[in-house]
Amino acid sequence: MELDFERCYRAVDSRDQRFDGWFYTGVTSTGIYCRPSCPAMTPKRQNVRFFASAAAAQGAGLRACRRCRPDVSPGSPEWDVRADVVGRAMRLIADGVVDRAGVPGLATRLGYTERHLHRMLRAELGAGPLALARAQRAQTARTLIESTELGLAEVAFAAGFGSVRQFNDTIREVYGVPPSQLRAGRRPATGGAGTITLRLAYRPPLHAAALLDFLARRTLPGVDEVRDGTYRRGLRLPHGTAQVALTPADGQVTAVLRLTDLRDLAPAVARCRHLFDLDADPVAVDQTLGADPALAAAVAAEPGVRVPHAVDGFELAVRAIATQQVSLASARTTLTHLLASIPPPTPVDQEVSVGNAAPGDANLLINGAEDGVEDGAEGGGGLRGLRGLRGFVGAEEVLRVPDSGFRMPVGRRETIRRVARAVADGGLDLAPGGDRAETTRQLAAIPGIGPWTAGYLAMRALGDPDVFLATDLAVRRGAAALGLPDTPKTLDEYAAGWRPWRSYAVIRLWRAA
Repeated sequence: MELDFERCYRAVDSRDQRFDGWFYTGVTSTGIYCRPSCPAMTPKRQNVRFFASAAAAQGAGLRACRRCRPDVSPGSPEWDVRADVVGRAMRLIADGVVDRAGVPGLATRLGYTERHLHRMLRAELGAGPLALARAQRAQTARTLIESTELGLAEVAFAAGFGSVRQFNDTIREVYGVPPSQLRAGRRPATGGAGTITLRLAYRPPLHAAALLDFLARRTLPGVDEVRDGTYRRGLRLPHGTAQVALTPADGQVTAVLRLTDLRDLAPAVARCRHLFDLDADPVAVDQTLGADPALAAAVAAEPGVRVPHAVDGFELAVRAIATQQVSLASARTTLTHLLASIPPPTPVDQEVSVGNAAPGDANLLINGAEDGVEDGAEGGGGLRGLRGLRGFVGAEEVLRVPDSGFRMPVGRRETIRRVARAVADGGLDLAPGGDRAETTRQLAAIPGIGPWTAGYLAMRALGDPDVFLATDLAVRRGAAALGLPDTPKTLDEYAAGWRPWRSYAVIRLWRAA
């Protein structure tokens, strides 16, 4: 990745938060690397180097700044946009694939040799897949050190390190202090027992009301809910289940996580960030859409509208198929009956409430108070009712549901089963790291899945920012309300001017409808 020195230096000199995550600033005179918005004095030009990744800065012998915490800056929006191998690799690394399956597993998912994958990542990011995963592992370890009472040896293995020695050496190298010193400087615990509370950074603006409104209209009993400005849901993760509450606030989203296996921390955070589209560049999106007179007023009135993605691609596929040609309310009834046909997994048996997070503080908190703290106590809108939430069912479970569990036309039921079979067999990858073009082609080949369903899944499950649903009835209604062409062909041609952000235009048109 080519980094223009002058442009990067101007961003650092102006402490522009929009560039956090795009690149990292290495200061050779102090031996640290920072995010562009670091409040410290701007370093001299001759002492500055710019890096495309934190792993590349660490590889150059620099440690993370303790003031601006570059390890918790938003991810680069480039990895959301790009559908190439490097973009897919970064999404898979964030989801913890290297920790679970190693570099060979990552290369297999991408369809390339390990050597070629290493070469591509080195060329783009200045670091190979192991170094990139190691940087994320260090961040996960710091989270666990500062937010749990686990022994340091337990933290090492939960974060994915192969040995305690490797863990100690990495923390010293990345943060410049031993693990015990990171723990000594943490904040006192607040709130309920057994939860990890952290703040997820994003690039402002963020139109939280649009996100929560979209998700609230699509909640399912026992799976997710929106209440008191907080979105709560159950998760199915690689090593177990989890529950999460996400509360948008100025400059951050407070996330409270309950994990049955701490090794799932990194994928849980990655999926929450994907769900709320937190790595997007809303300024770039709004500049393009706001240049259209038909959308200019809506963009000015509601800046920072995001595309709500999904934590589980298979879940979204079932939801999308069930919603074909029916209302959201009708689909909700159908899906509720389907879920009721499947026995729930063993629930997490502790009650949870949210800790109190100081505004602007990048540190993490452990809710370590005694059991019995009342829901909604100091610290916030909380995780009331979280005990009853579980993740959506998996493909194998859906395949075991009898015909009576599907209150829908036979064709739609069989479409869900075909998708479930393809996902269970490993032939269909609906995760953000999947090949967007290939997955869309595979979806279109499944009887019962047309262009709308394939496009909807590409937009929300795979995270493609440039999908336009020209045949969608609500999109056409929104276009008509804004004085735009409302026939599929003419509207699709008109939408070409919104590239590469047509998925965001779809959300705008839905809101206009």
